Amino acid sequence: MRRSTRLLAAGALSAVVLSGCGDESSSSKSSTAASSAASPLTVAADKVAPMNAIKVDTKNAKAPKVTLAKKPFQVNKTTVTTVSKGTGAAVKPTDIAYVSYVAVNGTDGKQLVNTYDKPDVAVLMDDKTQFPGLVTALKGATTGSVLDVAIPPAEGFGGAGSQALGVTAKDTLIFRMTVKGAAAPLDKPDGTAVAPKADLPTVVVSDGNQSKKAATITMPKKDGKVVKAPTKLVSQDLLAGKGRKIVAGQTVRLRYTGVIWDSGKAFDSSAVSGKGETVDFPMTKADPKNPAAGGMIPGFVDGIVGKTVGSRVLIVIPPAQGYGSTGNTQAGIKGTDTLVFVVDVLAAL
Repeated sequence: MRRSTRLLAAGALSAVVLSGCGDESSSSKSSTAASSAASPLTVAADKVAPMNAIKVDTKNAKAPKVTLAKKPFQVNKTTVTTVSKGTGAAVKPTDIAYVSYVAVNGTDGKQLVNTYDKPDVAVLMDDKTQFPGLVTALKGATTGSVLDVAIPPAEGFGGAGSQALGVTAKDTLIFRMTVKGAAAPLDKPDGTAVAPKADLPTVVVSDGNQSKKAATITMPKKDGKVVKAPTKLVSQDLLAGKGRKIVAGQTVRLRYTGVIWDSGKAFDSSAVSGKGETVDFPMTKADPKNPAAGGMIPGFVDGIVGKTVGSRVLIVIPPAQGYGSTGNTQAGIKGTDTLVFVVDVLAAL
């Protein structure tokens, strides 16, 4: 299914630049990671900046402008002010939180990242590679909340800083952040059964979630012969989930089985390891002129984008939207082969 090496979900710039919040019992809260108490990067008490020095112009909803009345803006512990409290569900320690934010460098006030004009950023709360301050900030925050967050170096990038962003080991990070949603990652599909259209393959998943055994996909037959494959892309819900809608460009956590229409031969499956692991794929199409850049075959992306988390989707991909006329010899796929996938959509990342 991949044109080239699978892209890693961890390390995306937007997910790495985030941190901060405690419980929602008061309008202003703070928390300290254990490592920061002994950190040489802390500052004297009289150098700690007040949170009301963070000023945000929200006239442009897609590009809030953060300015700092005090520079350098420094804190010794992740500190959060709840600008407005949302009425939605609270973020749990094992959830995926969805946020939009603007991040600035506390030393010079320079903007680092703005995601308000992009799809929501997913923050895996139990990801050990996540900023400690980000996890602290979001834990217990309610959906719809708007937060101002200050994160000291020890609870952000640590002593290394970020050369790519121009953040040094002494820079506090400042965020204006909106909590857009929260959801628990799924282990199996959770949706309403949908009757598929006629003349499509039938699907049996023995363990309910394709965790350790590939799905059994049987092609439709007429007079004892496999019927002709569709000539256009088919994306058919077998289970319609009620979670977030998948958008182009984001990463999706899933399990899947892929077979060739004419032979019924399986060529790829997330269950091949037998360990029940999920896989994370970017919903980005590969460029046939630059396959080394990564990405997925076009039909796989088109078949999943627009679907919802919790769904099980049957995708039939004609050759032109699969591996093209060259096929994929390593996988035993010819240039004339139609591909069939059964995909369980478990999380939007």
